[in-house]
Amino acid sequence: MENSNILTIKNLKKYFFTQKGIVKAVNDIDISIKEGEILGLVGESGSGKTTVAYTVVGLYSPTSGEIIFRNQNIGNEGKNRSIKLKQEIQIVFQDPGTSLNPARNIYQILEVPLKVHGIKNRDKKIKELLQTVEIPEDYIHKYPQMIGGGERQMISIARALASNPSLLILDEPTSALDVSIQAKIINMLLQLQKNFNLSYLFITHDLSLMRNIASTVSIMYLGKICESAKCKEFFEKPLHPYTQMLLSSIPVLTDAEEDIKPKKVKSIGEIPSPVNIPSGCSFHSRCSKKMDICSKEDPIMAEISAGHFVRCHLFKQIEL
Repeated sequence: MENSNILTIKNLKKYFFTQKGIVKAVNDIDISIKEGEILGLVGESGSGKTTVAYTVVGLYSPTSGEIIFRNQNIGNEGKNRSIKLKQEIQIVFQDPGTSLNPARNIYQILEVPLKVHGIKNRDKKIKELLQTVEIPEDYIHKYPQMIGGGERQMISIARALASNPSLLILDEPTSALDVSIQAKIINMLLQLQKNFNLSYLFITHDLSLMRNIASTVSIMYLGKICESAKCKEFFEKPLHPYTQMLLSSIPVLTDAEEDIKPKKVKSIGEIPSPVNIPSGCSFHSRCSKKMDICSKEDPIMAEISAGHFVRCHLFKQIEL
C-alpha cells in the first residue's frame, strides 16, 4: 500500500544544462521504499544513480517529478527543507576522505549535527555514537587524516545517525575501501538497520553485493530504471538483457553459483554519454536481442509478475 512507503519517487527527472547540451542524468523514474526496507539501486558509472541520491537528500532540486516522504511531497524544497526533514533523511557519501572536514577532530565532526538538531547531552551522545559504530572513545581527539579509511567511513555513518534518521541514503559506502574492510562495514550497516528500524536507499555498482543485503533491486541505465524486482526473483529470473549482461559477468566461487547465473551475455560497447542518449531504447546499441522497434520507440515499464517490472520491448505484450 502507498501509505506503507517511507519514500515514493514519481516521474523524477533531473537535467543539467551544459555547454555540450542537456545532460539527462535522471530521466523519468519511479521508485518506492517501504518502512524498514533496503532498496538496492545498481548501475554503471554514468547511469544517474548518484544524482538520484543527491536529489532525494535535497542537494539537488528535481527538474520535475515528485519525491514523497511519508506522504509529503518534498521535491521542490531542495536545500530549504525543514530541520525536521533534514533530521529524518541523511546521507553517507562514497569517499569519507572528502566528506569529513580535515580541520575538525572526530568530536567536533560529530558535534555539528547534534548542535544543528538541538540535541542535548552532546558528550554522552557522542560517546554512544562511537560505541554504536565500534570506534574507541579515545578517537574523539583524532583528525580524519590520522585514521584509516574504514574508520573514517564509520565516523561518517555515526555522523549520519546523530540526528536519529529514518531513511539513510548510502552512496556506494564501501567502494572506496579495501576489501578486508568492506565486509565489516556491510555487516555493521545491516545490524544498524535492524537495531534502529532504518530504511536504506543503497546505491552501488556492485550487483553481487545486493544478493544478501537488499529487499528489492532496481537496475538503472542512462537515467532510467530498466528492471526492478524483489531480490530473490531478481537473481533467479532476470529479464532485461542489460540485467542479464550484468549478472553473467559476476565472478563466482562455486559451481552452484555458476548454475544460477544467466548464460554468458556478451558485453557490447560502453555506456553512452547522457548528453547523447541513443534514440528509442537507450540500451539498444549494446543489446544482442535488439529488434527494429528498439531504435525507434522507447519501451515503457511493464509489470511481468507481481512486483517484477521490466522496461523492454521483448516483454511489451506480456500481461498478468
